[in-house]
Amino acid sequence: MFGPETDPGSSFVTLLRRVGIEPFAVDAASDVSRVSAPHGTTVLALKFDQGVIMAGDRRATMGHRISNREMEKVVPADRYSGVAIAGTAGPAMDMIKVFQLQLEHFEKLDGRSISLEGKANQLSQLVRANLPAAMQGLGVSPIFAGYDLLRRTGRLWDFDMTGGRYEERDFVAIGSGGGPAGTVLKVGFRPEMSADDAVTLACRALHEAAEVDAATGGADALRGIYPVVATITADGWLRRTDADLAPRFEAFLDEQRAMRSGGAS
Repeated sequence: MFGPETDPGSSFVTLLRRVGIEPFAVDAASDVSRVSAPHGTTVLALKFDQGVIMAGDRRATMGHRISNREMEKVVPADRYSGVAIAGTAGPAMDMIKVFQLQLEHFEKLDGRSISLEGKANQLSQLVRANLPAAMQGLGVSPIFAGYDLLRRTGRLWDFDMTGGRYEERDFVAIGSGGGPAGTVLKVGFRPEMSADDAVTLACRALHEAAEVDAATGGADALRGIYPVVATITADGWLRRTDADLAPRFEAFLDEQRAMRSGGAS
């Protein structure tokens, strides 16, 4: 029984609260957003004189723990395009597999490859389909880049969680280390860069991101683990070897040692 001052009236929600039940409380044990799942972090892409470069670190984290040191977040979508992912690793890997299958299926049915912009549209639909999971904390943020055979130039896109796609003019960096990586790209980018200079810039951006972001993995010379860096040109996808990347990261360390020794003197 309720008195005049506590009468809930016709509201069932108010009635529940009067008897000590919060109808919209979230049970922490069943909250999907609290599910521990590996997350990928910093990835980037930038243009150079012959196409585009895609790069990403190798670290996957689960909260404050490193869950994987050798995750490959940058993969070819087909011969002339690639995808880089940041976000929840499981849905991202499934999304990439479906995307690759879609592109291959279209080519077999139509006898030709879908246009680069059409590929970006296909990936946009997959990102949008993941929106319910993203709203529960399992979001995926991809970068798509490739060589446009019609325009004969490199192009790149990033996406929001709703599937919106945005073509970037020169470069893009996303993930937890996307801020510092993007700053390095902004300072160092030059139009019509050579492939070698662009690879070095991409490596430097990842190196600097790893210096300030715990979720971004730097080069691990001890284990022989280096970021994934690939060029996409009119000749197709080409991943740079670790032997090519190792001297670049060693040069960055030499620069830091020289600065420290100079400051000490």
